[in-house]
Amino acid sequence: MSKQYLTTHTVDDAHINDIFSLAATPTSIISASGSSTLHVHATNQPSFPLTQSLSNVHKLGCHHVAVSRNGKVAVSAGFGGEVKIWKQQQPAAEDSESSGGGWEAFGELDTSRGGKKSAGEVWAIALSEEGQFLAATTYDGRINVWDLSAGERGTKVQEYETGSASTGSFGSCVDLSLDGKYTASGHQNGAVYVFNNQTGRLQYSLPGHGKPVRAVAFSPLASRLAAAGDAGMIAIYDTKHGEHVGNLTGHTAWVMSLDWNDTGEYLLSGAFDGKVKVWSIERGACVATHNETDKALWAVRWLPKSGRNEMFCTAGANRSLTFYREATGA
Repeated sequence: MSKQYLTTHTVDDAHINDIFSLAATPTSIISASGSSTLHVHATNQPSFPLTQSLSNVHKLGCHHVAVSRNGKVAVSAGFGGEVKIWKQQQPAAEDSESSGGGWEAFGELDTSRGGKKSAGEVWAIALSEEGQFLAATTYDGRINVWDLSAGERGTKVQEYETGSASTGSFGSCVDLSLDGKYTASGHQNGAVYVFNNQTGRLQYSLPGHGKPVRAVAFSPLASRLAAAGDAGMIAIYDTKHGEHVGNLTGHTAWVMSLDWNDTGEYLLSGAFDGKVKVWSIERGACVATHNETDKALWAVRWLPKSGRNEMFCTAGANRSLTFYREATGA
């Protein structure tokens, strides 16, 4: 049985450059682009109004933004190598029903290594459920984990190796399981790794990709890991045993972004050809496809569920935010 989603709202020219990343809080969505500004749009209001612009954040532009599941901590990573930490302000009493009190700068991550700051120390980023831990990939395949509760600069608590400085492959994507137990990374050489944060060791090196991996995502209970990229297919792994349990096929272009819904029943994917798909994990099949643009979709995100109907947002090279809602009765 297919599902139907309707375009409910589009914010045209939401940024002046490509929108590379989205992060959803319980009441808003944060977008990051090649410009120096982060934008925050309310998702609990029908018109999805712009509620905050964080200007001159990353002078060379921002390539990734992540937010904790509770919506209280956010992190943004810029092309200049800087990583900014943000905290959600408490709303005033008269604004308690709005999208919150806004974001304020909290600190900047210490990304130095051996006493030197490197722009290659942080590419993809992911936050744990409460925002205490941040995982990030590097240019040479390492995966670092910082404890953000240690202060405004954070403290590095793990550094995972996937090869030497000469053989490690660029880490293009990363995710943290909600329980904080696992870190997963995808790499330019097609490798997918899962690390156990409790033991500080490699849990699995996963098969299934011969081309660059651009997105990895844990299901809500971390029982499954999805990984996709230039091969066009989405590989599904059993996290407990490290087994490759299936593929979702249907994209004919690079898959750039993945996101699970809150129940883990459906997976959202966005591709380089502008197509967004919704997949049923139980059926192992695509149940909805939309193509609002022929330009690359760099980011897709489910929005926190409001009522019975699910919603998601897409963004990319057309510089717009497009919001979809599950059709009534679907």
